[in-house]
Amino acid sequence: MKILVTGGAGYIGSHMVRTLGEQGHEVVVYDNLSTGHRESVLYGRLVVGDTADTAALDHLFGAEGFDAVAHFAASIVVEESVREPLKYYRNNFCNAVNLISACLEHHVDKFIFSSTAAVYGIPSENPVTEKSALSPINPYGASKAMVEQALRDVSGVSSLRYVALRYFNVAGADALSRIGQKYKDATHLITLSLKTALGLRPQLSIFGTDYNTPDGTCIRDYIHVDDLIDAHVLALGHLASGGGSKVYNCGYGSGYSVKEVVGAVRRVTGIDFRAAETGRREGDPPALVADSALIKKELGWKPSRNDLDFIIRTAWEWEQKLQKC
Repeated sequence: MKILVTGGAGYIGSHMVRTLGEQGHEVVVYDNLSTGHRESVLYGRLVVGDTADTAALDHLFGAEGFDAVAHFAASIVVEESVREPLKYYRNNFCNAVNLISACLEHHVDKFIFSSTAAVYGIPSENPVTEKSALSPINPYGASKAMVEQALRDVSGVSSLRYVALRYFNVAGADALSRIGQKYKDATHLITLSLKTALGLRPQLSIFGTDYNTPDGTCIRDYIHVDDLIDAHVLALGHLASGGGSKVYNCGYGSGYSVKEVVGAVRRVTGIDFRAAETGRREGDPPALVADSALIKKELGWKPSRNDLDFIIRTAWEWEQKLQKC
């Protein structure tokens, strides 16, 4: 197929581009390079542009004749979304509507959407199922939930079919260290821990040690980026074979606390870096773990990298490579 990947020069999008390219699909990457990088695009062709530019989208769709769209372009920092909510509603929601409109205008009927577990807010139960209430507590999660609602409404009155994948905590890197997280201002726990181990940060902050969890720190479900991309490929195949619109959780169904992750990073790197305990951050759920039974049952997803040390090791190898560049 000929597939448009928005945000394909970013962390998760670039892994999708790599996999699609390896499978022989024709890929066009559309990215404004605000957080993405040209060198992360290993296959296909990069078009530098913004999803806010409706004229550019119309021209691109008219010239290319896409079979499907995989939409990764978004702003993703929760704390920033609280400070700058309009940035998140414009970029994540309004620009997604621009993209959906281009699909309708140019008869592209297959759409993969990069959603998030943040749509659940602070869930009353764990693991979280797709039927759990959506109650986002920040503009980031709210903007993603709004796109899901728009997709539901549009698909109900058009030929557009979509799969929305709700990511839990994505981590790790390409096993050959060709691509990985390259954010200027990292916010992910594993990445921050590794940068602290490398001496790029004086210490790691542990936000809150008094949660109702076994060791008092927050618990999260960490999924390797390549298992997540396998889910995207299955979703694309589902739509290509005529399947209907779906929403799926993407996580392993098991969580690790902040202290457990810090201990694993110390074990993998062999470096006893400093971690300082501090107060809670507003809006952090005590635990957020996925129930991914639905995607396993319906799409046959079989994650094969459910190993925290492996996730950290691939990220560690990538971080070390970055420092040599």
